[in-house]
Amino acid sequence: MPTILITGCSTGFGLETARLFLDRGWTVVATMRDPQANKLAPSPNLRVLPLDVTDEASIANALAEAGTIDVLVNNAGIGWVNALEGTSTEVIRRLFETNTFGTMAMARAVLPSMRERGSGTIINVTSSVTLKPLPLFTAYTASKAAVNAMTAVLAGEVAQFGIRAITVMPGQSPETAFADNVAGKIQEEGGFAAPYMEMVEQVLARHARLDPNETTRPLDVAEVIWRAATDPQCPGEIPAGVDAVAWAAEIAA
Repeated sequence: MPTILITGCSTGFGLETARLFLDRGWTVVATMRDPQANKLAPSPNLRVLPLDVTDEASIANALAEAGTIDVLVNNAGIGWVNALEGTSTEVIRRLFETNTFGTMAMARAVLPSMRERGSGTIINVTSSVTLKPLPLFTAYTASKAAVNAMTAVLAGEVAQFGIRAITVMPGQSPETAFADNVAGKIQEEGGFAAPYMEMVEQVLARHARLDPNETTRPLDVAEVIWRAATDPQCPGEIPAGVDAVAWAAEIAA
């Protein structure tokens, strides 16, 4: 059976995607910074490996253990909600190191093997905020929009070798730990930027109240990733989730 390697499998979209591909008979290499955080049930088709996408030695070690990879899903990422004025250079660099440079490093690492075999698929998970920019997502959107652009260009570079590169853009999901994680990170950085405090708190509170039926479920994203992995005719950019699909339709209208 084909083998898929998914980054960021401890929670959210990565976890649900790993479950779906396991259920459908694939071999899954589920990677995460700390394998002790694994929530996947044991399976003969599952391998859980440590991987830090910001560390090229960690990437090389994981790929050496994983063996042949037919599909790479770059899902690992970190979120951030705050005004640009209240976001330090350190935080911006951290966002790009994981969301952008980590994604590019993973793609570079798997491409030689895929090119030699003449097949492979790279799926980069970004965000629908790149379709409909939202205030306070400045740095996060920039890190994800860079991946959208990179993926589109990469697709043209590697098509000649039988390799596909596809972007999946999830919408907002109250079923992930995004808001809680972001709030914790802001506190670690010394609290909210005072002039934007009320605005940031409102955005995080609104995210916590989102209706799962009107936004994006992790299973929605997993199904779109399945389509990207298995349908050679799928488009190069695919929104995932009710809200993301609606935003994409607004732009296309």
